[in-house]
Amino acid sequence: MDLKVICVLSVILVVALSTVAEGKTLPTRCQCKMDPRERKNCGYPGITPVECRKAGCCFSSSVPNVPWCFSPKAKKARKVCPNEPHARINCGFPGITAKECERKGCCFRAHPAGVPWCFYHRVVEE
Repeated sequence: MDLKVICVLSVILVVALSTVAEGKTLPTRCQCKMDPRERKNCGYPGITPVECRKAGCCFSSSVPNVPWCFSPKAKKARKVCPNEPHARINCGFPGITAKECERKGCCFRAHPAGVPWCFYHRVVEE
């Protein structure tokens, strides 16, 4: 491979990896609501609110003597069976029974016609 091509590919890789590393999602208000005594430090002394949030952490300076930049609570996720029949993604095969479908860890609803009766759950974050 040509040296120029290798250099260009290396630069693209470095830029892509740095973007992924910085691309932390911002915590929600619910994730930041916690008793101040439960806070786990997520920053360093003197960190600004912007730097703290950029790191994917929560910031609140309203309570003295506890970390102001702290780790958010983990997001809660649960599996739900989609209500919209046309949103179903097939998880089975024609003629699968409810028991066989549920053994696969999927949802089963034997109606309406023309859509999968055995289908995957949807994950919903709370």
